[in-house]
This record gives sequence, structure tokens and C-alpha cells, in this order.
Amino acid sequence: QVQLVESGGGLVQAGGSLRLSCTASRSSSSINIMGWYRQAPGKQRELVATMANTGTTRYADSVKGRFTISRDNAKNTVSLQMNSLKPEDTAVYYCRVDAVITGRAYWGQGTQVTVSS
Repeated sequence: QVQLVESGGGLVQAGGSLRLSCTASRSSSSINIMGWYRQAPGKQRELVATMANTGTTRYADSVKGRFTISRDNAKNTVSLQMNSLKPEDTAVYYCRVDAVITGRAYWGQGTQVTVSS
């Protein structure tokens, strides 16, 4: 079992920045992919950005050039720096990690990001 604790959501004006962080209760050596997903009202949950333990990253086209994912394996933490935020970035953001051996996915409780126009 892996517990995930998220922080950093909030309300920001369009063009502003926020930084989300997620800390896992298990060592990063047992985790393959760490990342962020989001779900806006009435929409399906979608991938925002992920980083594998190899360092390989993946971004949604809508956030490329604006968001940056980073990972601190010593602290079992994954962060998402969000710049040039847009109203359409408004959503609940969820941290997700995938275990190395089982491939099982674990989700955080979600943190609200609201971007006002």
C-alpha cells in the first residue's frame, strides 16, 4: 500500500503560477511512474504529466511548454510547476504512482486548482 499526500493547490489568476507537490509513503525505488492527472467538472480524468524512474517524461499537449514535472527520489516526491495558467486548467489535480513490481496504481486524494479569468 502507498499513501500519497498532495499539497499546493489553490486559486490563481490567469497567467499566474502554482506548484503542486506529492509525497509518497513508500521509497521511490519501489515506484516506477509518478505523475499528475486532472479532472474538470463534467469531464473524464486526463493525464497531465508523468515521469518514470528512468527520467522519461510525458506531457499532455495542452500543457507542454507551461508545466514542468520533477521528481526527487530521495524525498519520494513528485512536483508539478504550473506556469502561464489558463482558466481551462481549472480542475482537481490528482497525484498517481505506479508500483514497480505489481504495476498497481495508487491515487492521491486530489487538490483543487482554480484559475480565474
